[in-house]
Amino acid sequence: MTSQASPSPATPATLSEWLALLEQRHFKQIDMGLERVMQVKQKLDIQFDCPVIMVAGTNGKGSTCAMLESILLRAGYRVGLYMKPHFLHFNERARISGDMASDAQLIAAFEAVEAQRGDISLTYFEFTTLAIMKLLADAKQDVVILEVGLGGRLDAVNVIDADVSIVTSIDIDHTEYLGETREEIGFEKAGIFRPGKVAVCGDPLPPKSLIAHAEKIGADLWLMGRDFNYQGDKQQWAYGGRGMRRNSLAYPSLRGANQLLNASAALAALEALREVLPVGAQEVRTGLATVELPGRFQVLPGQPLVILDVAHNPHAAATLAQNLDNMGFHPYTYAVFGSMLDKDIEGVIGHLKDKIDHWCVTDLPLPRAATAQQLKDALLGAGVAPEFRRDAARSIETFTSPADAYANALSRAGENDRIVVFGSFLTVAGVMQARRPGLH
Repeated sequence: MTSQASPSPATPATLSEWLALLEQRHFKQIDMGLERVMQVKQKLDIQFDCPVIMVAGTNGKGSTCAMLESILLRAGYRVGLYMKPHFLHFNERARISGDMASDAQLIAAFEAVEAQRGDISLTYFEFTTLAIMKLLADAKQDVVILEVGLGGRLDAVNVIDADVSIVTSIDIDHTEYLGETREEIGFEKAGIFRPGKVAVCGDPLPPKSLIAHAEKIGADLWLMGRDFNYQGDKQQWAYGGRGMRRNSLAYPSLRGANQLLNASAALAALEALREVLPVGAQEVRTGLATVELPGRFQVLPGQPLVILDVAHNPHAAATLAQNLDNMGFHPYTYAVFGSMLDKDIEGVIGHLKDKIDHWCVTDLPLPRAATAQQLKDALLGAGVAPEFRRDAARSIETFTSPADAYANALSRAGENDRIVVFGSFLTVAGVMQARRPGLH
């Protein structure tokens, strides 16, 4: 059964017009299942004539993809990358040989999907995923990296058979689609594994369901702690895999407590592909030392210190709390926080309420976002009690936008304080947009 769609009378002329059309065309924002996407993929004849690495996980997907891209570019390969979501420009989702796709390239890919889909209705994510995969396949790259959006088994990206699949971490998120437990969610993530192909799991405590599924289908499962691992001191670290070691490695330029887990999973994937994509020691060192990824414990220069982090579930919030503890002393910490309503807001707050003195909570421009008042109520329910004075040691204030919340925090913070912007991608994107004149 396919959902009926009404073809638009004329295709849009600009990328922004295309995106506006796609956002309102399908009857559901998330419509899990691969049948419709597979039909259009076959019509488009999307095929990759190069190794494909697919990356899923609750947290760490983006960091792992960015490390793989950085290392492989340093090794001289043409690298296609599909990541999501974006912060400021949709073009951030598609990278060809290290460069963002142009509006013209994306529009051409959108037109190709539109020409082939017929009466098959696609969600925004399904349509854009097919378009970007078509774009990357036609660009004739040496290797393509695909980031899964939601789960794995039923995610639109999973219509591609990857040569190496990576699951970075498994924790509780998107329970309405993936299940209530790590075991249920682990099974969904393991859906990207393929018979006879390498399946890397970077989670040190993998769910039994993931291991069982890999064994059932005959995937070549590489587990952290069994098939690969890492060790290190304050200056450098080392990776050990099934058949190779990489010593004297620079720490990834991406900051945070879990980045060596992500880096190790990336290096395990590269070890598995070493016959077709050989990478030298120096390329690995330089790639890790220079990798960039916005919004993942991104510490911006200047005073007060500003940290951008898309931590939006309890697992990521716990990591953010640990990273904040590792930063040394700051008199006061201000938070700019916005979240989707379907997230475990109480769980996120529980990890961070003792790390933050002043909360600037914000509305977000989506109907499914929590309101600033709902976030304030959650903070009060968690025992965060504000003092009702402007110069109080603790406070909770509500705002209608991330930009307004950030401006308030900036006006109150001293030069030795810090501001942590976290939660939904829209929270971080809103502050990035507000800061733009100062960044460019």
